[in-house]
Formats: sequence, structure tokens, C-alpha cells
Amino acid sequence: MTTPPPPALLVAGHGTRDDAGAEAFRDFVRELGRRNPELPVAGGFIELSPPPLGEAVAELVERGVRRFAAVPLMLVSAGHAKGDIPAALAREKERHPGISYTYGRPLGPHPSLLRVLERRLDEAVDPSWDRSEVTVLLVGRGSTDPDANAEVHKAARLLWEGRGYAGVETAFVSLAAPDVPGGLDRCVRLGARRIVVLPYFLFTGILPDRVRRQTDDWAAAHPETEVRSADVIGPEPELLDLVMERYEEAVKGDLRMNCDSCVYRIALPGFEDKVGLPQQPHFHPDDGHGHHHHGGHAHSHAH
Repeated sequence: MTTPPPPALLVAGHGTRDDAGAEAFRDFVRELGRRNPELPVAGGFIELSPPPLGEAVAELVERGVRRFAAVPLMLVSAGHAKGDIPAALAREKERHPGISYTYGRPLGPHPSLLRVLERRLDEAVDPSWDRSEVTVLLVGRGSTDPDANAEVHKAARLLWEGRGYAGVETAFVSLAAPDVPGGLDRCVRLGARRIVVLPYFLFTGILPDRVRRQTDDWAAAHPETEVRSADVIGPEPELLDLVMERYEEAVKGDLRMNCDSCVYRIALPGFEDKVGLPQQPHFHPDDGHGHHHHGGHAHSHAH
């Protein structure tokens, strides 16, 4: 009796209008394939960038794949990871009868990514600076989902613990407060004189570029404060290893997804109307596009 082949790996990305950011994702998927030659690997986007997720699934099916594990290449579980990707996968299951899949969980915050973030900070600061004099502003994407925004705060706290920085504050580039200038103002009110703005993004794109631009504008208006910009996480070995860890979890069914503060299950103040309601697919208004999803679906992330 032959052992069935392992499930393929499908990497699900958000998508961006930034060509370099989209190519960084595609390069990352190719590198995953090179590092795991025994495993069929494909990747696609929910919106904005080619190839679409459906095309990636079709590619796997053409290669004879019947089972795959989908891993969202996203740092936090917001609308795309909770709703759009599961809906897209369900649609592909209807298009390709006989396939089956499991769905992994988002990437962060994970200790290996925190180590990369620490490395990005070390690259950005002056070597003569003492960490105890450096305040970090971790800037997330921003979401209308409070649970997703809370995940960025969790990452900030975990980054601060035991590393000796004066503090790690949080801001968002869109959809949530405080924004980047507001976050920098807060750092100064807390006594910061040296600030490193750290984008909590995997790859380059429109929003990380906006973070850097807003940081530069604020710094020009506040010359009394030393401000540096750090780079995005990037296609580091730790990120490649983490995707494979999430793949293994999904294959084994060991997901451990945290739903304790999921707005679709728990009545959080001001969001009570979302509990139990079908979740409509959404687009992100700050990616510089007018793309709209069509149709609705029920909230269906794995539990």
C-alpha cells in the first residue's frame, strides 16, 4: 500500500497595487517551493495582484493535487483571514469537485518574527544609542476589527518584554487610531527623544511606503526629536520557516486559533451588532484602489 503524498501548500496573500510588493510575495512562494522540492507549492492573492487565489488552486489541481493546506500570509487575523479567504476556498471546492483542504492560521505574533523585528530595529538605530533611550513605534495596517488591532498591541508588548527598549508604542496607517503622527506625538508626550518607527508589514507596498512618508514629514516638523525608520520584515529565513510551521499545524489539525475576542462570536462594546451575522467581504479603502467584492458569506474561520 502506497503512502498518499502530503497535502500541497497554498499560500494566500492580501494583494497590493505596488508591483514590488506583489513580486516579493511571488518570489517568496517560489523560494518556499525551492526549499521544499517534495511539496507542490502555489500562491495567490485575494485581490489587486496576479495571480488570483483561484488561479493558484487551479495550478495545483492541474498538477494532480487533491489535498492542500492553505496558509494566510498575513500577520493578523482580520477580515481577509477570517472571511474572504475561507469564502474563496469554499468557492474553489465547488469549482473543483473532489479536492479537500485545511486552513491554517495567520503568522503573528510569533517569537521568530519578533526576532526579525528586533533585527530591523538594530539596523535602523545608531550603534551608539542605548536601547533604554529608544522608544519604538510599531505601526500596523489597521482594521475595522478590534481583535485584529489588539493583535498589533500584543506584538508590541511581546517585542518590548525583555529587550530593554524604553517602550514600544502602537499606531496604525489606516482605519484605526492612533495614526502615525498621533503615535509619534504620544511617544513624545511619554518622554521619548529617540524614536524608531517600525512597520509591522511583511513586504514593501503602498501602506509601508505611506508609513515612511508620514514619519519623514513628522520628523521634519519636529527636529528636536531623533526619528529613524526601520524596514519591513521581508522574506527572511524565519518567515519561510514559520509558513512551514503553520502548514504543519494545518495538516495535523492543530490550529489553536484564538477566538476569545473574535468580534463575530463575542459581544465586544460597540460591536454587538456583528455577533452571529453573516460577514460581508470587504475591501481595504487605503490600498489605493476601488476594488469591490461581490456576494456575501458567513464567517467561517477554523475552530
